Amino acid sequence: MEETQIASILKSSELYPIPQSVKLSYGTAGFRADASLLESTVYRVGILSSLRSLKLNSSTVGLMITASHNKVSDNGVKVSDPSGGMLSQEWEPFADQIANASSPKELVSLIKDFVEKKEIAIEKGGEVWLGRDTRPSGESLLRAAEIGVRSVLGSVAVDVGVLTTPQLHWMVRAKNKGLNATESDYFENLITSFKCLIGLIPVKLESSKLVLDGANGVGGLKMEVLIRSLSDIDVEIRNTGRDGGVLNEGVGADFVQKEKVVPLGFGVKDAGMRCASFDGDADRLVYFYIPSESCGGDKVELLDGDKILSLFALFIKEQLNIIGDEGKKCRLGVVQTAYANGASTDYVKEMGLEVVFAKTGVKHLHEKAEEFDVGIYFEANGHGTILFSECFLSWLVGKQKDYSEGSDKHNAVSRLVAVSNLINQAVGDALSGLLLVEVILQHMGWSVQKWNELYKDLPSRQVKVEVLDRTAVVTTSEETEALKPLGIQDAINAEIKKYGRGRAFIRPSGTEDVVRVYAEASTQEAADSLASSVAQLVKSFLGSS
Repeated sequence: MEETQIASILKSSELYPIPQSVKLSYGTAGFRADASLLESTVYRVGILSSLRSLKLNSSTVGLMITASHNKVSDNGVKVSDPSGGMLSQEWEPFADQIANASSPKELVSLIKDFVEKKEIAIEKGGEVWLGRDTRPSGESLLRAAEIGVRSVLGSVAVDVGVLTTPQLHWMVRAKNKGLNATESDYFENLITSFKCLIGLIPVKLESSKLVLDGANGVGGLKMEVLIRSLSDIDVEIRNTGRDGGVLNEGVGADFVQKEKVVPLGFGVKDAGMRCASFDGDADRLVYFYIPSESCGGDKVELLDGDKILSLFALFIKEQLNIIGDEGKKCRLGVVQTAYANGASTDYVKEMGLEVVFAKTGVKHLHEKAEEFDVGIYFEANGHGTILFSECFLSWLVGKQKDYSEGSDKHNAVSRLVAVSNLINQAVGDALSGLLLVEVILQHMGWSVQKWNELYKDLPSRQVKVEVLDRTAVVTTSEETEALKPLGIQDAINAEIKKYGRGRAFIRPSGTEDVVRVYAEASTQEAADSLASSVAQLVKSFLGSS
C-alpha cells in the first residue's frame, strides 16, 4: 500500500476511536450492538466494503445499516456481496479483526497484511452502495460508513437512501447483472410480475382484505408505496411508525412468531381476518389470524416460515405437474433447518419433494438451495426465498416460446417465470414474499384458515441449558445429531423412542455458554417431558454452570 493510502486511513480512523471493552463478531446478521458503540465499527466495515469491491474487479458491493428485529436503540451493519448474497464467509475473520483493532496503527497493519495476502489492487477504487432503515441512529452511522469507503482512495460511496434490507440486496444484484437497479426498478419488477400472475389465475374470485403489521419500521412505509400501483390486493397497513409506535416494540414478525400473540393495534375486532407481520427491516414475514373463539382476542394461529414454504412448494409442484413429464425432470428441493417443525417436513416429503437440512443461519440454507433447479428455503422465523437456477430459467423461457399461448402448459411455464421475477432471489424479502403468498391464495381460492389446514404443527418445546463449556458439544453439519460428547446421542435416541412422533436435538449456542435443546412430540405434555429429559442428559454429560 502506498504512503498516501496509509495516511488517508490513519487520518480518517482518528475520527472514530474504538470504544473501550467492546468486542464484536461478524455473523449472519453482520455486526450488531447498541448504536452508540457502533460508529468505529461501521467506519471500518466501510473500508472492508471498498476492499471487497476492489477484490472483485470493482463490482458494486452493498452496505446496509440495520439491526432488523432488534430494539430501536440498537443498530448494525452488514455487507452484501455483488451477487446480492451475504458477505463471503472467508472474509468474516478479517471483519472481526479490523472491527476490534485497538488503534489506528493496528488497523492499518491489518489492512496492509490483508491487501497483500489477497493480492488486492487498490489503485482503481471500488464502489459501495449504502442503505439504512428508519432507526434514528442510521444517518450518522451511514456518514461513518461513507468516510470509511472513501478512505480507500478512489472508492465511491453511493447513498441510496432509506430502504428495506432486501431492497438493497436486490439492487446490488441487479446492478452487477447489468440491469436497471434503482428502487423504482425494484417496485416495477414486483408490480409487473404480480400482475402477470394475477392475470394467469384460472378462476378469479374477489380477494378479502389483508391487515399488515409494519413493525413500525421501513417495511410498512415501502408497502404503502407498492400498493398504490396494485389494484388486485386490498391491504390495510398498521404500525407504520407514523403514529408514535416504537420499532419492534410489541410488534413485528419476530414478536408474533415467538410470543404467538397479536401485535399492538390488533385485537378481537380482527378475529378471522388474514393478517401478516414484517420485521423491522422487512426480511422476515409471518402470517396469522385470530381464531373467532379467542376470548381476549390476543392469541393467534401462526402461519410461520414453514407454512409459507409449504404453500410455495405446493404451487410450484402444481405448475411442474401441469407441464408434464418434462416438468417432472426439474429437481425441486426444500431446504430446512433442524428447527423446522416435523409436520412441515413430513408434508413436503409426502408431496414427493427432496428435503435437505442445513446448519442454522440463512447463509447455510441459501447455499444448499443453490444445488437445485428450484430450491425453496425458509426458517420458521419467516426468513426465506426461492432460487431458480440460470439453466432451468433458460429452459422455462424456451418452453414459453414452444407452447401455444393460452394453453395449460404455456400458462404453467409463464407462472414459474413470473415467480422467478417476483421473488427476491438475493435474500428473503417480506414484500415480495407477501405478494407471492397473496397471489397463490387467490389462485387456489383459499382463505388463510384453509391454508393453515395443510398440516397441523407438532407441539414443541425449546429450552436452554447453561453449561461450563458449550464447545464440548459437536454436532453433524445439519445439527440434527450430536457427535460429542460420546454416548450422548445414544442416550437422546433412547429418550426419543419413549414418545409418539418424538424428535429432539441439541446444539451449542453461537454466542453464550448454553446448549440449546429442541424437542417435539404428538402432545405438548410429551414435548415438554422430552425436552426436560434431554436437558437433564446435557447436564449429566457436560455439567451445569
